[in-house]
Amino acid sequence: MRVTFLGTSGAVPTTRRNTSALLVNRDGDRLLFDCGEGTQRQMMRFSTGFAVDHVFVTHCHGDHVLGIPGLVQTFDFNDRERPLAIHAPHGTRGQIEDLVHAAGNDPSFPVRINQVGPDEVVLDRDEYEVRAVRTDHRTNAVGYALVEDDRKGRFDREKAEGELGISPGPKYSKLHRGEAVEHDGRTVEPEEVVGPPRPGRRMVYTGDTRPTDAVAAAAEDADLLVHDATFASDWADRATETAHSTAREAAAIADRAGAKRLALTHISTRYAGDDSPIEREAREHFDGDAWIPDDGDRFDVPFPDDSDDDSAD
Repeated sequence: MRVTFLGTSGAVPTTRRNTSALLVNRDGDRLLFDCGEGTQRQMMRFSTGFAVDHVFVTHCHGDHVLGIPGLVQTFDFNDRERPLAIHAPHGTRGQIEDLVHAAGNDPSFPVRINQVGPDEVVLDRDEYEVRAVRTDHRTNAVGYALVEDDRKGRFDREKAEGELGISPGPKYSKLHRGEAVEHDGRTVEPEEVVGPPRPGRRMVYTGDTRPTDAVAAAAEDADLLVHDATFASDWADRATETAHSTAREAAAIADRAGAKRLALTHISTRYAGDDSPIEREAREHFDGDAWIPDDGDRFDVPFPDDSDDDSAD
């Protein structure tokens, strides 16, 4: 699961940061979360590819959606034929339709708009799902949690081969799939050589929000929480007024959830020259890894039992 930060600025872009967008490549499935102005160019700059079939919009403020017209038209110019699904909060269908058809554009490929609400399963795949999460902003808004299914338990090859005398081969595969096998005149049950199921990965993306109980619940034991941290605490009143979060508030949510890592995004232009107060504040109030990603940064989300294999660049 590779996360590429395409846009990490607040409402206004800076020379370093574009407006909100994040792309997740989950084993070849490319999922785009928000699509601020210029997202298509960021995708080219950072080599994510355009093979996106699902766009997940947190809310319809311009810095999160104004990239949709350009992206859709680029798909059109590239002779796209397969459908595109845009998921957005309830009550926003008309706004999304206007963006898809901006400047009289009529895409030659199907565009499906799916309105979603908190706690709904937005995308259901064989090995993972994307769920909508309740957030608190100044308009209809949701966050999203990408949650993988449990994985198979570890296969104890040493016991299978050494103690039970089963040679590597088809029987290993059957046992790992949960099927009993016959060997040496007896039935070998899967649980004899396969450990308990292991959790998959969990990534939560909030979009713009005040700190909420729902995000804390969705991010329980998350391997990565990408949270609004528009301001440091010196602008806490402004954060409350505009329905954003401070770095300290984001850290408190991550800490409460038991998240392993916290990526701080939607950074206000007030910190364009020096965003260290935001990062420092989060690290002071969160025991896990906390950082402000730059546009173009990539992070490979490790499995919960492979925490030593963290990889970011």
